Amino acid sequence: MLQQTTVATVKAYYQNFITRWPSIRQLAEAPLEEVLAAWAGLGYYARARNLHACARQIYEQYHGLFPKSEDELQRLPGIGAYTAAAISAIAFDMPCVAVDGNVERIMTRLHTIDTPPKKNKKLIIEKSQLLASSTRPGDFAQALMDLGSTVCTPKNPKCLVCPIKSYCSAFQLDKIHLYPRKEINQKKPKRHAAIFILTNDRNILIQKQPNHGIFGGMFIFPSTPLKQDTKLEAMLDYAPHKIKWRKLDGLIKHIFTHFVCESHVFIGKTRSNIKLDLDKKWISLEELPKLGLPTLMIKAADKANLIN
Repeated sequence: MLQQTTVATVKAYYQNFITRWPSIRQLAEAPLEEVLAAWAGLGYYARARNLHACARQIYEQYHGLFPKSEDELQRLPGIGAYTAAAISAIAFDMPCVAVDGNVERIMTRLHTIDTPPKKNKKLIIEKSQLLASSTRPGDFAQALMDLGSTVCTPKNPKCLVCPIKSYCSAFQLDKIHLYPRKEINQKKPKRHAAIFILTNDRNILIQKQPNHGIFGGMFIFPSTPLKQDTKLEAMLDYAPHKIKWRKLDGLIKHIFTHFVCESHVFIGKTRSNIKLDLDKKWISLEELPKLGLPTLMIKAADKANLIN
């Protein structure tokens, strides 16, 4: 949950999750739709799908017990090098160093690494592993993370109280402000989309996304393909029904990891019993808040005055 998300945002979601699914078995047996609905609002929904798939694999293949080695852990869905090292060190006292952004910053300053961290991860991991403790690896891994988050901070680091300042090349050279080396931020591409809100009396049309891709496995309002830029004049080609649609004024903006999406919202009404594709269904307006819609769809519903 804490990947790309702050502790303050995660707290309530975490408490809800462990209250609702206190064991790996209960999470593994939960329907994916319920897990995604409980995750709604946190974003990066692949994390929720991987969390559910990981719980199922641990329950089915490992009898509900986490494997201890980094190699085995990295075979589980959603667990990469950082998470595997953190679990191995903190949960099983294996001599591993979990390299997050905080640890990357420490290593680049400690060794004055002159390339941005993302371009030199292998070297940073190698330097980190040289520090791995065999006596208290869990404490050491967490101490290194805490050092980065509280002392060796991105701005105004507290070098004078740092316990490893005498080993720090950047400090000794008075070049702390130059590290880590920064990458040139590339502007995210902008894409345009349409979201279609179709009502039938007190019902509204929704569709279920495939289990992969943007909003995988979640319910959304029908839309143009969100991964592509759709011209305004072509948007109605993707409408779920051929009726008279009304485009609401203004756009709603949503920032994805790799692009910015600006969406038009179209609303329409129908009284006919239209034939629906298998991925679409009608639900009552009262059911809408229970779906766990992704944030972009909540913005669309709000613009269409569906949310009180």
